[in-house]
Amino acid sequence: MTRKIFKTGNSLVVSLPREAIEALGVEEGSQVELDIDAEQGRVVIQPRRYPARGVDQEFARQVSEFIEEYRPALEKLAEGE
Repeated sequence: MTRKIFKTGNSLVVSLPREAIEALGVEEGSQVELDIDAEQGRVVIQPRRYPARGVDQEFARQVSEFIEEYRPALEKLAEGE
């Protein structure tokens, strides 16, 4: 998917298509993490996740990875298929 960079105020901006917004589960006003992978020449955007109080950070990371890896299967289970 190709997007065009444009200027707004003093910033350069790239818009995200609806499909990307929906896939990330974000909306206007959501906070995202932006990482630069200079070696690969890419920018990685992901929703900012706030850890729950009292939850071990490593456990939360593992659960998040599990959900991302098995998201299609989990969504099918949620639909009752």
